[in-house]
Amino acid sequence: MNKFVTRAVVGTIALAFGTEAMATEWNVSLWGKRRAFTEHVEKLAELVAEKSGGDFTLNISYGGLSKNRENLDGISIGAFEMAQFCAGYHADKNPSITVLELPFLGVSSLEEERKISQALYQHPAAIEDLGRWNATLLMPSPLPQYNIAGVGDAPETLADFAGLSVRATGGIGKAMAAVDAVPTSMSATEVRQALDSGVVKAVSFAPHAHMSFGTVESAEWWTTNLNPGTVNCPVVVNSDALADLSDEHRDILLGSVDAALDHYIEAYNGKTMDAWGPLLDEKGITKVTYADSELTAFRDAVAGPAAAAWIEENTAKGLPAQELYDFVTGMIGQ
Repeated sequence: MNKFVTRAVVGTIALAFGTEAMATEWNVSLWGKRRAFTEHVEKLAELVAEKSGGDFTLNISYGGLSKNRENLDGISIGAFEMAQFCAGYHADKNPSITVLELPFLGVSSLEEERKISQALYQHPAAIEDLGRWNATLLMPSPLPQYNIAGVGDAPETLADFAGLSVRATGGIGKAMAAVDAVPTSMSATEVRQALDSGVVKAVSFAPHAHMSFGTVESAEWWTTNLNPGTVNCPVVVNSDALADLSDEHRDILLGSVDAALDHYIEAYNGKTMDAWGPLLDEKGITKVTYADSELTAFRDAVAGPAAAAWIEENTAKGLPAQELYDFVTGMIGQ
């Protein structure tokens, strides 16, 4: 073979291997299945691949890399580069962001939830808190107010919740305890079996989760306006992996977050909520609506004491808890 041809072939092979070496693949740990709750991650993967010309890819796994309650641990040891989790799964590991799970904060929309979450994620106390796990907060998963679907006799008044076993985490669990219900924390993937077997009689979820995890298939009633709060479920990245990205790939990742969240909120407000009401009607699920006077009494009994307890507990842990609470509540309605 002509030596010049040989050199050309070798050069082509070297270029190919060099290009391959520059490619970046990240593993992403989610759970359940693709649903409204994960659409921003799916969109982010799409945007990153498109903008990088396929040189940077996010390989999304639904349950194949870790259990949802262990995703933050997996991030901390670098088992994967990106993951989603909910603050209430392990409040002791991420106390700074549990302020967003306090009951009756008064956040009124996904857009407001997004704005406040993104601002809190940039607060030095939150950055330091998650930094203990080698985690960088990337973006929130904005969720609407939770409501409750259940089986058996519907709680027509708040007093009827007494003794009712309810799957509820974080601040919503505290709200349920305040009306003498029995809150139980469990992973979303365990809920349908627990409801069907009678381990719990009711489940607190956002609408998409009632659909995705099948509770709507068993439910006989649904609270339309209890609105005790929501959960905060960030997407985080391993800090070392983020630092190791090329400047180009890091800019692509961080620069795609807002578009991914725009897509998520548009889909949730549209496709998900458009389907929810008709599905309740189709399944013949009774809608339970509470009087304003009952809801006011509920909020008054729960919100203040829960906030005070959160501030006291987390101040004792060394967090600027009052500052974080004031930071969040000061943004509501602005």
